[in-house]
Amino acid sequence: MKYKLIVSDMDGTLLGDDHQLTEENKIALSKALEKGVKIVPASGRIYDSAKEHFDFLDINTPLIACNGAIIKETKTNKLIYKNSVPNDICLKIIDVFEKNEVYYQLYSETTMMCKNLSSKDKQKTRERLKNFFNDNVNVHFGDDLKEEVSKHKILKLIAIDDDDMDKLRRVREDLSKIEDIEITSSWYNNIEIMHKGANKGEALKALIKYLGIDREEVIAFGDNYNDLPMIELAGLGVVMGNADEAVKEKADYVTSTNMEDGVAKAIYKFLEI
Repeated sequence: MKYKLIVSDMDGTLLGDDHQLTEENKIALSKALEKGVKIVPASGRIYDSAKEHFDFLDINTPLIACNGAIIKETKTNKLIYKNSVPNDICLKIIDVFEKNEVYYQLYSETTMMCKNLSSKDKQKTRERLKNFFNDNVNVHFGDDLKEEVSKHKILKLIAIDDDDMDKLRRVREDLSKIEDIEITSSWYNNIEIMHKGANKGEALKALIKYLGIDREEVIAFGDNYNDLPMIELAGLGVVMGNADEAVKEKADYVTSTNMEDGVAKAIYKFLEI
């Protein structure tokens, strides 16, 4: 078979709008696995949050989390690759967030940290997080998240604002002055920051070296800007129908939307199963 590895984004790609893996995508992934194709999730999510969606396959597979900042195996928890943000850079990024009064989160391997909010906003945030984090993920609310930087190896920082795009633009401008970071976005309302060299493309490079396969043997699926490094690296880069036009332009093939089982349709087409 020409393709030996499927690497796929989750939210907006493999998952439906309810943030659950669709039944047809489950079937397609299982059939690909039966054909000897390796399946690897590649998510912006924290590791444990991404891992739970693939328990149905009952396999030990590498999993790319935090936009490529870490790769671990799902059964053994073996660490394959990790690129955390140095503490001094984390503090500079937090200064930008605080200056612009934007809501933000920090991700470590096992913990998501949020700035303390009012009781009403905290409850709203907890409800929102239920879409992305299971009960096994440790969510910490704190008054001073700079204190947490010294306690955790931070893999990703994210700023979020649903309404004020000008604020996000100012945040991005200020972040551009900080050296040795990767800046991307996985949705219209966020900015995601990792250490230099931490992106899904670099993670895929590390993974194919680890697995001993060629990039031409990889199909990569995604729907947003943080997926582009792996989309462009893979032998076949597939972008979802729900992606922005600028993302679609980088694709080798545009499939149906995440709500129309676009991943499954592309698997059936290119693996001929």
